[in-house]
Amino acid sequence: MIKILDRIEIDWHLFVPALVISLAGLITMNSLSGENYFFFRQSIWILVSVMVFLATSAVDWHFLKRTTVIMPVFLGMVLVLVALFAAGSVTRGVVSWFQFGSLAFQPSDPAKLVIILILAKYFSRRHIEIKNLRHIIVSSAYALLIFFLVFLQPDFGGAMVIFAIWLGMVLISGMSKKHLAFVGLLGLVISAGLWLFVFAPYQKARVISFIHPLSDVRGAGYNAYQSMVAVGSGQMFGKGIGQGSQSKLQYLPEYETDFIFAAFAEEWGFVGTVLLLTFCLLLLFRIVNNAEHSATNFETLFGLGVALFFSVHIAVNAGMNLGLLPVTGITFPFMSYGGSHLLTEWLALGILSSMKNRSTGPRI
Repeated sequence: MIKILDRIEIDWHLFVPALVISLAGLITMNSLSGENYFFFRQSIWILVSVMVFLATSAVDWHFLKRTTVIMPVFLGMVLVLVALFAAGSVTRGVVSWFQFGSLAFQPSDPAKLVIILILAKYFSRRHIEIKNLRHIIVSSAYALLIFFLVFLQPDFGGAMVIFAIWLGMVLISGMSKKHLAFVGLLGLVISAGLWLFVFAPYQKARVISFIHPLSDVRGAGYNAYQSMVAVGSGQMFGKGIGQGSQSKLQYLPEYETDFIFAAFAEEWGFVGTVLLLTFCLLLLFRIVNNAEHSATNFETLFGLGVALFFSVHIAVNAGMNLGLLPVTGITFPFMSYGGSHLLTEWLALGILSSMKNRSTGPRI
């Protein structure tokens, strides 16, 4: 036990901002009167996640660079996502969770981390040849396999995050402008096909309500409208902890998950929201800074991939809470209620912390 504790070297510049963001979400879930179901469960998830962070910080994760390790991890993730369609729990027509009694596990969360790992491994040895279209195609094959398995659940938001991670890591690795234009055109064609032949009516309604937010405030646009009301009612200094009327009186649905940012803004106001986003920026800056000073390309690409992962979640969740983006069900990292995404995010930070403290030797 003592030997394990000796091996734990915490990167406090990662740990502290993430913990502050987690506690901000926890406080927002607290109700000064009435039931505190989400508050108590989230407290347990944060405690477990921090323990996962400490445990992973004590492990040397450089073995993830081996093909014999990362490929079985990737294939195992694919099998888990496939098994979801046979053994998953159906909620609101979506098959995204495995149910274990009162606990639910969403595989699409760790799948994002697995995509970052497999792409970091692939590009770390091919960064010089990345302008070759073959490497764009091979890397997209990895991402598209996970993308479609998540999309078919259907989890459109999760699938878009996976696509954004792939595109971001390809750009970081050095995609040519010609290939970038090709990917953009392909994206437009796929988007048109999805709209015409794949999107469910409720998904189309969300996009339409985003373009015309006041056209259906009692239907598809209700959540987005109430979210904007919550953010605006917070004004400069907020209504105070536990005093958010939009969230606590249930005008804002699912305020503990998808709309946690709006619930926080209502109680803490503009000043509190700026402080929250400042801690997010501090966390992202530390991740990117560590990545830039890593000894190997694998560590650099993994760190930048995690930064992309967090950035997309923060931008999309905040954007949909402010009415700037369609509602997609994307969580706010470390803040929204749920164990699957919390464990994945703290696991990623633990790996980053370990790599930072064990990063030695020349860049390769």
